[in-house]
Amino acid sequence: MKKIKNSIYRNAIMAFATVVTLASCDSYLDVNEDPNNPSSENIKPENVLAASQVYTYSTFSTNMNQLGNLMMNNWTRDVGASNSSYYFNEHTYNVTSDFYSGIFENLMLRTSNFTFIINSEEPNYEYYKAISKILKAKYFQYLVDLYGDIPYTEAHKRGQNLTPAYDDDMAIYRNLVVQLEQAVSLIDNAPSSAINPGANDVILQGNMAMWKKLANTLKLKILIRESQKASSAAYVQSEMQELVAANAQFLGPNDNIRINPGFNNNKPNAFASLFLDSTGAFLNNWSSTAATKYTITYLTNTNDGRRNRIYSAASNGTYAGHQQGDVLNASTNYPVSHVGTGLLTSNAQDGIIFTAAESLFLQAEAVQRNLLPGVAKNLYESGITESYKFFGLSAADATAYYNQAISLVNWNASTGNEIEAIINQKWIALNGINGIETWIENTRTGFPAHVPLSTVAPGTSRPVRLLYPSSEISGNTANVPAQNESQAFTSRVFWNL
Repeated sequence: MKKIKNSIYRNAIMAFATVVTLASCDSYLDVNEDPNNPSSENIKPENVLAASQVYTYSTFSTNMNQLGNLMMNNWTRDVGASNSSYYFNEHTYNVTSDFYSGIFENLMLRTSNFTFIINSEEPNYEYYKAISKILKAKYFQYLVDLYGDIPYTEAHKRGQNLTPAYDDDMAIYRNLVVQLEQAVSLIDNAPSSAINPGANDVILQGNMAMWKKLANTLKLKILIRESQKASSAAYVQSEMQELVAANAQFLGPNDNIRINPGFNNNKPNAFASLFLDSTGAFLNNWSSTAATKYTITYLTNTNDGRRNRIYSAASNGTYAGHQQGDVLNASTNYPVSHVGTGLLTSNAQDGIIFTAAESLFLQAEAVQRNLLPGVAKNLYESGITESYKFFGLSAADATAYYNQAISLVNWNASTGNEIEAIINQKWIALNGINGIETWIENTRTGFPAHVPLSTVAPGTSRPVRLLYPSSEISGNTANVPAQNESQAFTSRVFWNL
């Protein structure tokens, strides 16, 4: 099996490179025709899907995850004054057009291959198209969440349009729901001749029932994100009722969505490669990325068994962190914890696309807000249980944890803080896994409200968005919205107005 996986990985990467190297630097997939080289029209969906899955996951698990964990006070630097520039921009919230610009650039480019598959005129690729619609929706939601208006309807037009117009962020959100519904329909109504991607799908190996669950869960997430916008109430309620009427199934217990095309030391998992070299030994980035004093203390004070999986023991056997933003000196440079074995095992480890815990917390919030039927407390506790299991702990450990009479741990309907408890537990469950989600959720809800800013924060709030990158400003000048650096703190996306 490992040989098969490695062969798929190698062929997929070559296919992805073939398509992407046909792209102009100034467009999202500008094909330059060359009669001596194969064009993208000669590449079939099975040659593109796996690499597209791997490369979008790479951006998701590295730049996006790192940024979110730094914004939400999970990670900090473990370096002294001689290297005080480490994570300096993150700790000072110095958001410019060059700050994490790879998120926009990479997601916009790498999702273009999903569009390529969706637009393929080859017959019998309904499942490939459904998968591509689902993953494109997942990543375009994040582009909207982080940037607001973005190119959408005119994006990925190749040479037909090198300077795509920007679409309204709410209009994109509404269309993403349509795309997810179409994906489910493609799966449900696929003909018997439809080609199952099997091993070419390095996420779910062609398990279309699970892809439907992911599509429904992503739709739920999109609707939840918009649910507190007063003018959207009727729309959100109507779409939720459609999910109920269709008896839609969401990701539930044990439904952790993973990706692994055959990762190894030569072709490592992108998240692992942040911290491990080609032999599997720790890189300097592992020792320079520390746990924060705040989060270690919070997990310790709430008797959270996940602490010892999310973070490693320090060199003296304790669990400790630095105060985020501090430049270390003799008095503050003590043994601290780093990324733990619940997150980091080897270059061959699975990547995480979506966790069962995140899905259950989404469902808990939907029920608590009277948008779906169910028992919010049960879903909340199930979410904690799935998080504990993900980190290698037991269901009994989870039960002992959430039965404690501790605010934001135990479900107490009399306090009225159920939504805060859900988002707080999501912050813990996604620590190191999907940091960007917890930052966006903090922007949406204000929770967890107890998480402090960096000690060197320039003001009294975190940024609420990213700025359009320099490459977009110079390459698509006529269309990119005007911006200034203060807007990173003030210019909210539509669902947060």
